[in-house]
Amino acid sequence: MTTDKPVLFRMPVALRWRDLDAFNHVNNSNFLTYLEEARIRWFASWGGVWVDDAMAPLLAAVQLNYRMPIPYPSDVVVELFADRIGSSSVTIGHRIVSEDGATLYCDGHVVVVWIDRASGRPIPLPDAVREAMA
Repeated sequence: MTTDKPVLFRMPVALRWRDLDAFNHVNNSNFLTYLEEARIRWFASWGGVWVDDAMAPLLAAVQLNYRMPIPYPSDVVVELFADRIGSSSVTIGHRIVSEDGATLYCDGHVVVVWIDRASGRPIPLPDAVREAMA
């Protein structure tokens, strides 16, 4: 499984027994939790300012294509890549794959907008965001 965009961040996910549903595979809602955790860990790894008292990222849209159920136990990895960089938002591509990359469990993207906390209005992307997405 390949993508034409370079992977910017990879995060292994340790599946938990409680992540399972009645069909003995990972419940679909947990996919979003894995993706959220990967995004926040990636943001925190930048070293630059991406959130503070004046600004914050806000999730504006999510697209998630469920390709295969994740069985338990499995070793999976979340991969993130840059889809689009705008003036106040970024579109971050994502996928969850098997540890060896042979199985695609889901793919899609999120749109994250940086806002002024006081007004709730979009602001220009922080430098740390532009550098990380480049």
